[in-house]
Amino acid sequence: MKERLTKIKNDIQAFWSNRTTKQKTLYISVAAAIILVAALLTFFLSRTTYVPLYKDLSRSDIGRIKEELDAQAVPNQIAPGGTSILVPEERVDDLLVSIESQGLANSGRIDYSFFSENAGFGTTDNEFNMIKLATMQNELAKLITGIEGVQDAKVMITLPTQGVFVNEDVQSASASIVLKTQLGQQFTESQIKGLYNLISKSIPNLAKEDIVVMNQYFDYYDLNHEGDQFGSNVADQMSIKKSIERDLQRQVQTMLGSMMGQDKVVVSVTTDIDFQQENREENLVTPVDEESKEGIALSVQRITETFTGEGAVPGGTPEGEDPTDNRTTIVEGSTGNGDYERMEETINNEVNRIRKDIVESPYKIRDIGLQVMVEPPTADDPGSLEPGVQEDIERILETIIRTSIDKASVGELTDEQLAEKIAVSIQPIRGKQTDFSTERPVVPVWVYIAGGVLLLIIIVLVILVVRKRRKDEQQALIDAQALEEQLEAIDVSDINSEKETGATMRRKQLEKMAKDKPEEFAKLLRTWIAED
Repeated sequence: MKERLTKIKNDIQAFWSNRTTKQKTLYISVAAAIILVAALLTFFLSRTTYVPLYKDLSRSDIGRIKEELDAQAVPNQIAPGGTSILVPEERVDDLLVSIESQGLANSGRIDYSFFSENAGFGTTDNEFNMIKLATMQNELAKLITGIEGVQDAKVMITLPTQGVFVNEDVQSASASIVLKTQLGQQFTESQIKGLYNLISKSIPNLAKEDIVVMNQYFDYYDLNHEGDQFGSNVADQMSIKKSIERDLQRQVQTMLGSMMGQDKVVVSVTTDIDFQQENREENLVTPVDEESKEGIALSVQRITETFTGEGAVPGGTPEGEDPTDNRTTIVEGSTGNGDYERMEETINNEVNRIRKDIVESPYKIRDIGLQVMVEPPTADDPGSLEPGVQEDIERILETIIRTSIDKASVGELTDEQLAEKIAVSIQPIRGKQTDFSTERPVVPVWVYIAGGVLLLIIIVLVILVVRKRRKDEQQALIDAQALEEQLEAIDVSDINSEKETGATMRRKQLEKMAKDKPEEFAKLLRTWIAED
């Protein structure tokens, strides 16, 4: 065995000494890379990933859970702050079931199960009320914690004392809630409204006005009342104003930029918005036929009376008639003979009765100001701008103002009024804005350098491997040719003709010793040389 190891060692030394410096460098680099990759794979594949088992618990709860995990020989870590505990990822589900079954994570919290477990005849009213209040607070905190974005909740409820007499007014309750939200969490109006409804319906006699909700950063979540409309506060009004101005600016910038070039036009828009909202009711009565101004005849009554006779001269006004009534005709004669005729017609017409409940829009554009700066084709030569271009720009801006402004409150604008709202300036634009949206990402120079070096190393390695392979093939060919020449030069004598003598036997023994035990053979040769 020792001889075999010595032979392997000698072969390795001979192989290494016959290699060139480039080959040695290549072998060392490849071996180091293999060892590094193996070490990294071993590190990442054998590494234990820890994930939170419980977060944001009290330190007493964390201590009890850690004792239980240590008793079960489960690897665990305490996160910074002492309110979270980490366990291996593959054992989270099993440990959650085990810990929850023992109730180690619910210490200090009272829920409705407390009454069934600890109810007794010795409980006083004050104790019962305190337990009831703590239970309501904890249950409400658990409900709120279940909302997405809320990590924890602290609830403080104030319940009014009940009066002795029945006719006393019932006082209202109040609630103060502190939320621990995730970093950057923003709640929408509908979510805040739902939160207030949840709190209000969970506590008796608790109005929404008596609820205060804030987070750990002292940001209050105020409830907007249902009667409030969008745009009723300053923040909404400013948001609407900015949105309108931004849309108009983009519209003008896109249109003029297509005509003059995006980098040759600068647009500024100012608006005056009326946020007054109007609710009105209209009761309109209109004729059915607009041309004749008449309606539909529902009922018609006609009365006709005539009289012819002799006697006194008829005259005066018939009894019960109005002398100014055009429907009564009185004919007087000069003699005793006279004629009397009376015609009456009553028509009931139906008209259109229209009832309208009108709610005006929450905002109207009362005034618009457009300021446009245009750079001529030759920046320093205002005369290079084609004639009529400025007038075309003004006409375009006038059209935009006419269609955007509220005509009901302002009326039809004249040309002079429109000219006062538009300002077009032809001059060079010194500080041009850069369009960052079309900017391409710049690759750092070191990335190209590293890529080039890596590519060069790969090419050198390929060249060295190819050259070594060719060199080995040539060397093998040369060795084969030399072996053939040696075989041809050897004159093999007839073994049968050789006589077995003492010298022959000693020679065979020496050849066998040199083949099987080269070290002893070398010692024997050194001994013979020393004796001579």
